[in-house]
Amino acid sequence: MYTPVDSMGKVSLMLDLISQKQRALGSNLANVDTPGYIRQDIDFGQYLSSMNSPLETKLSEKLGPSAITQDRYEEPVNSADELLKIQENAILYSMATRRMSNIITAMKTAINVGK
Repeated sequence: MYTPVDSMGKVSLMLDLISQKQRALGSNLANVDTPGYIRQDIDFGQYLSSMNSPLETKLSEKLGPSAITQDRYEEPVNSADELLKIQENAILYSMATRRMSNIITAMKTAINVGK
């Protein structure tokens, strides 16, 4: 059975993952010229595929299979690629905050109807 509280927990976890990814991408961009720096990233496609929403499943298909770990890549940091990934992450953040807002609005409506 669907409950807003379950969805709120899922969206909260998504927001946590998105913020971790943003920190990793920001660190990559800040260290673009640091010799020996190893690129970091947070991939959470596999986590999203375990959720039951069609939107979350579509996101996981686009992001690809992966784990919720901070991956280190033995490749140089390309600032253009990092900026693109930051923009993609911002879109995910926007979607997650809109979803959270919709859940809260639904809960407020249910409370007001019950009065």
